[in-house]
Amino acid sequence: MPSNRIDGYIYYRLSANPSTLDPALIVDVTGGSISAKLFNGLVRFDENLNIVSDISYKWEVSRDGRTYVFYLKRGVRFLNGREVTADDFKYSFQRLLSTQTKSPNTWVLDRIKGVKEFIDGKTEDIAGIKVEDRYKLKITIEEPFAPFLSLLCMTAAYVVPKEDVERLGTDFSTNPSGTGPFTIKEWKHNQYLRLEARSDYFDGKPRTKGIVYKVIPDDLTTVAEFESGNLDVISMPAAEFSRYMKDPKWKDLISGASGINTYYLGFNCSRPPFNNPMLRKAVSFAIDRDKILKTIYEGRGLPSSSPVPPLLKAWSVPAAYPYSPDRARLLLREAGYPTGLKIKIYLAADQEVLDILEVIQGYLKTIGIEAELRQLEWSAYKDAINNGEPDAFWISWWADYPDPENFLFPLFHSSNLGSAGNRTRFQNKEVDALIEKGQRSMNKTQRDEYYQKAEELIVKHAPWVFFWHKKDFTIRQPWIKNYKIYPIYSIDKGMEIEA
Repeated sequence: MPSNRIDGYIYYRLSANPSTLDPALIVDVTGGSISAKLFNGLVRFDENLNIVSDISYKWEVSRDGRTYVFYLKRGVRFLNGREVTADDFKYSFQRLLSTQTKSPNTWVLDRIKGVKEFIDGKTEDIAGIKVEDRYKLKITIEEPFAPFLSLLCMTAAYVVPKEDVERLGTDFSTNPSGTGPFTIKEWKHNQYLRLEARSDYFDGKPRTKGIVYKVIPDDLTTVAEFESGNLDVISMPAAEFSRYMKDPKWKDLISGASGINTYYLGFNCSRPPFNNPMLRKAVSFAIDRDKILKTIYEGRGLPSSSPVPPLLKAWSVPAAYPYSPDRARLLLREAGYPTGLKIKIYLAADQEVLDILEVIQGYLKTIGIEAELRQLEWSAYKDAINNGEPDAFWISWWADYPDPENFLFPLFHSSNLGSAGNRTRFQNKEVDALIEKGQRSMNKTQRDEYYQKAEELIVKHAPWVFFWHKKDFTIRQPWIKNYKIYPIYSIDKGMEIEA
């Protein structure tokens, strides 16, 4: 281990400086993963994606699924030494929802009763958030929403101390103080961020003295730093995947986890040519997705046949579109394109994505579809697909919270066309109704039935070509103990790992 390191600290890499560590304002994984070590919520996810206690030690849900009562642990303290009470959660939630905060995360809590009136300035209080006593909080939502507890596990629902927020103002985002197992000791912007372990954390003391996040934008420098021992754990860059997997020195120090995401080629279903489901199916049959996954993508994912990742569902959806160029040509003729057609596929400016799309372009050419690839930088690309410009586009969706609903409602419900998530502009009343029934059902078996039927209908109508669920891979140093890779960044509180 190199000598220029602080003894007993874990060293990670960040590709960019976090823009904020204020839970109300965080929208990125980088900020979210650091804030998980600085803050806590009422509940959190464990490593198996179960909802477990955090600052609340128990909770009760009413039979109609609208009222949640949380009982808080005593003796949980902010960094300033003050005990956390139910009033702090009420303050934190109202702060998130206040128009003055300008939070991009109000959607996390906007199902609480009275939020609309509060945001519109008609009331100073939110009717659905009630402090019953010092350690008891009651939350009422407008209508039953099965994943509500999952939303409360999110970064935006972390508790913050009012006195520190008001004293620091906008500086709270770079000097946050929470209840978590770590505190910020030093932050040299665009260089590094150092966290120090707290000895008074309510859930025990971390095994490491602290964590240093080094800001290293490029992968090449990251790999050099890792191999010289200056970093302990890194996400494996795609360009190095094959080399590390084959290297006897490193291959046993690699961890993989199924990511909660789906990669897909989406069609604009609202206009010709892809408002024709027959043509959409033709494209699905035309592409050998398994081959692309095994070759160009080097097996770094699980094959996908539907939107919801396997990790989140108790049902299976059969693979409906095996590779069959003959069936693709037949469907192309039936769809009214016997001599083929020209289409535009949009993609973000990324070399790996371009490599994949060029192979897809080749498959489409063999059945008579000439695809022009249009690469745009990320913000222009996002605007274009949100506005429905392309015929088809390549993108992925990553879970905000681990529930099938998060892959069905934003992506396929007709109320979310465009920037809200449904970029294919897919509309189906039956699918809408099934998703809504699933959202309202508090019975998991029944909920799964609704979601399964919705998924089967979506697959049947083929608004996407389903490609894969990307797996995350990390590589670590041999001196690292108790390392685990988690499906969602917020699970990792930094408690177990040690150097």
